[in-house]
Amino acid sequence: MRPNFGIQFLLLVLICVCGVYSTNVTILSNPPTNGGLVQTNPDQTVTLTCAVIDSAAPEELQWFRNGQQVSLKDGNRVNTSHVCVDPVSRDDNAVTFTCQLKSNADVNASIQLQVQYPPTLGLDVEMLVEEKSDAALSCDVRAYPPVSVVWKKDNNLLDLSSSSYKTSNNGFTATLHITNIKRHAHQSVYTCEANSNIYGVSKRSFSVTVVDQVMKFPLWPTVAGVVVILLTILLAVVSRWQKIMKCFKKD
Repeated sequence: MRPNFGIQFLLLVLICVCGVYSTNVTILSNPPTNGGLVQTNPDQTVTLTCAVIDSAAPEELQWFRNGQQVSLKDGNRVNTSHVCVDPVSRDDNAVTFTCQLKSNADVNASIQLQVQYPPTLGLDVEMLVEEKSDAALSCDVRAYPPVSVVWKKDNNLLDLSSSSYKTSNNGFTATLHITNIKRHAHQSVYTCEANSNIYGVSKRSFSVTVVDQVMKFPLWPTVAGVVVILLTILLAVVSRWQKIMKCFKKD
């Protein structure tokens, strides 16, 4: 009898364990997923629906956005739960939403947003730059997919071998640095070109006019010098005050 009881107990445990771990969750999305990704664009709406599968009892659900718990209203937690992203923004790109059982965080499903958008380089500008000074020309190149960036001078690819030119790009801002500016070498129209394999080429132009260098006087040293001169005159007047007053006395 004992062996039979032991076998029955083990079978009961296995059935309970299998019952617990057969429960699962799944996420459906509108627009539909593509390999675990929801492809969308700014100003669109994404709706995510999480549902419990094969549960013998009601299960409470939780949502997390990049690890931060999402607040859910009553009636939007048990067995089925919805999350809406409206409107989608550029900051939602690569954000991961995770739905899990409150009773067992190991039972979960995740989905990631892929927000596609072109760069917004900025408006064309005209710049007055003094000779022998430095200048920085910048474009906002943040985009998804990431763009490739080139700089042109008067519609020709800029020769970056010159020591006066240096470029930088951190994925958000592309900058052309020009040092020790000279009229004959640097007065031109510079163009930032961003090439996207989805949105094509975007451009921003900088019309750089080089002007004569303006002599600058340091403000505070100049003020200090004027104050010293005035104090010197005042002390001289005070020290000779009696002699000065004698000149105004009547005989």
